[in-house]
Amino acid sequence: MSLIHTNIDELPQIVQELRKSFHSNLTKPLSYRKEQLRNLYRMINENEQAFCDALYKDLHKQKHEAILGELGWVKQEALDAISNLKSWAEPNYVKVNLGHMLNKCHVRKEPVGIVLIIGAWNYPVNLLMMPFIGAIAAGCTAILKPSELSVHIASLISELFPKYLDQNAYRIVSGGVVETTALLKHRFDHIFYTGSGKVGRIIMSAAAEHLTPVTLELGGKSPVIATNDVDIPILAKRILWGKLINCGQTCIAPDYMICERSVQDAFIKEAPKIIEQFYGSDPQSGSSDYSRIINKNHFDRLQNLFNQTKGRIAYGGNFDRDDLYISPTIVADVSKDDKLMEDEIFGPIFPIIVVENLDEAIEYVNSKDIPLALYPFSKSDKTIKHILDNTRSGGTVINDCLMHFTVKELPFGGQGHSGIGNYHGKRSFDTFSHERAIMTTPFALENFVKARYPPYNEFNAKLLSWLFFSKPSKIRNIASKGVIGSVILLMIAYVIKKMKF
Repeated sequence: MSLIHTNIDELPQIVQELRKSFHSNLTKPLSYRKEQLRNLYRMINENEQAFCDALYKDLHKQKHEAILGELGWVKQEALDAISNLKSWAEPNYVKVNLGHMLNKCHVRKEPVGIVLIIGAWNYPVNLLMMPFIGAIAAGCTAILKPSELSVHIASLISELFPKYLDQNAYRIVSGGVVETTALLKHRFDHIFYTGSGKVGRIIMSAAAEHLTPVTLELGGKSPVIATNDVDIPILAKRILWGKLINCGQTCIAPDYMICERSVQDAFIKEAPKIIEQFYGSDPQSGSSDYSRIINKNHFDRLQNLFNQTKGRIAYGGNFDRDDLYISPTIVADVSKDDKLMEDEIFGPIFPIIVVENLDEAIEYVNSKDIPLALYPFSKSDKTIKHILDNTRSGGTVINDCLMHFTVKELPFGGQGHSGIGNYHGKRSFDTFSHERAIMTTPFALENFVKARYPPYNEFNAKLLSWLFFSKPSKIRNIASKGVIGSVILLMIAYVIKKMKF
């Protein structure tokens, strides 16, 4: 199947029209935003089978994974945004010091403007629509660029999108590198990108030309640190599930495990039983639940990595290019400088590094770029605290993996090379919102504010210092005296208002 590309000559007009729509305040009413969120929900819900079919064609992704890993979360995120939008968008009135008691100070939540959202191919619905929900909720106009590698999903979204979403506010741009490069020449008010660090650098460089803020959801080598007190069957089951779902093509998949030799040996003994429980003795022909690599380019990259490892093949190692099939593969006794340890693997190959102790494991993890996720496994709270206190990561799941992505109340995002910014739930709304500081000073306070004008004198300086720089505890001490305290503060405010300087 070939994807119909957007004509790049049309891009300037598309951008201009969306900017014009934004300045017309089309997307600002909450009622409009909720309507568009409901339409997005309907697009997914009414075409669920079509989305599942397209995901299967692109990634051999089964309906179970399609719904639990993609479609279900998008629908739930849209419903949550509809339910909470009013409270998210309400102005936030802030506490002020005594000098501002008669002013009104609040934070106003405003949409940033026109935004560009560039999706990824491995979860092509989730990673495009989840940030888009935040953009709709915030009141932005948006251009969405689906990944051209997941061609069936990109084609389906391009077909359905205009039938459900307002084209005056939201548009799809289809295509590959040429179209993305052309898009990046235009000025946006925010760019949200999910993908590799290599492309992330290109996105950030292009954004810098216009001083455009970015959210970069990247990846990296997310490690498992397993201590020698772990429950091996549970460790193996949870890690292999997280590694092999979507055939390892998950940005927060466990990339490698670092542990003592006893843990490695026990894991290797247990793993075949777990894999057979999941996918049978021959996942290629005997399981409809095992996904495939996205295309031949990525297949060749993974096979080249595998061919260069000096580690010991403890399980798997089967490749079929015509079927884009790579078996679940475990590589033991991998050295710290092995080819498998250079970059994120993004496939079903799982290397294990053996170390002498926990501190050596921590030292190695810290020698690499900050990972998007960290997965420590231990029965000891003290050990877990030691790991958390001495490592960094975008997110951490203790004694499990991947599942923090499903908690909308937790921020999802990286740090350093694994990303910039975060989203999910209200944080998606915040990503595409500007917090505008608003302060209203009544004209009736002119006698008070006169104290700041020249010519300066010592009395005014002391008065203003007391009003603005007194320790909050002093004011709280007065206020804590109940009715008497409130009366005192009101009297101070009244005197200040009536004073003649």
